[in-house]
Amino acid sequence: MNGADEAGGSGRYAGQEGEAGRRDAVVELGSVLSGAQARAVAASLEAGETLTQALGAVEASRRRRVRELMGRAGLGTLERERTAAVLRAIEGALAHPTSVTPVWTVPGGPGAFGVTGHLTGLIHELVTRAYGAVTCSTYNIARSSALWEALKEVAARPEVSVRLYLDTDVADAEPKPWVPTTAQVARELKGAVVMRTRAGEDGKRPRNHAKFVVVDHQIVVVTSANMSRSAEERNVELGLRLDEPLLARAIEDQMRALEPHVYERVAG
Repeated sequence: MNGADEAGGSGRYAGQEGEAGRRDAVVELGSVLSGAQARAVAASLEAGETLTQALGAVEASRRRRVRELMGRAGLGTLERERTAAVLRAIEGALAHPTSVTPVWTVPGGPGAFGVTGHLTGLIHELVTRAYGAVTCSTYNIARSSALWEALKEVAARPEVSVRLYLDTDVADAEPKPWVPTTAQVARELKGAVVMRTRAGEDGKRPRNHAKFVVVDHQIVVVTSANMSRSAEERNVELGLRLDEPLLARAIEDQMRALEPHVYERVAG
């Protein structure tokens, strides 16, 4: 690897980017890295490691983009002190507490037993108001689910990308009228990408027990509830809403990385 490449492409870009361009690249770099990643890369460079070694702290899917942005900003191993200072500044700018809100489902509906925050209503509202993307994972799904209705509504809007992960065995093993199979989900969620667990070399499928919704790459709701009326209205279920874009994108990136190994796409 030559010096310019190891320096993050600074030799290639430095002469092409004006001050405004370098500043914009730093701003974008701050939107791509988390505070922890910026700190780890800075520490590695301060310790004398190569850029390739330092970028090991970044998800593989983002390393190329980070290297490109660093090159545009004139950062890299040829400017270790300045690069570390910029990364430390990014770390400091991102050092804010994540907004975390507990949301519940209890028998009796919103407000019952003095419980504040209603999980079903929150997810339905977030999904139907999505303007760009919805990513959802669930163990089981029922037509009576409010989230199912919300997904059908938003999947019909061409400007919104919908991606849904399902457990094949629980959906397809014993079809019931009120529980759509994975194939029916793909047909009924027009425009959505529907993924289901696939069999491994031993013929067994993993369980898709992750239950979450990510809206517009910004808001995450992690929940104990499945997509069913009983879970949404009669059970005691706890969810957490997290307003954290970096976490949201990290979850989506991780699911995409799992797809070739764990999931298969269902034809609609």
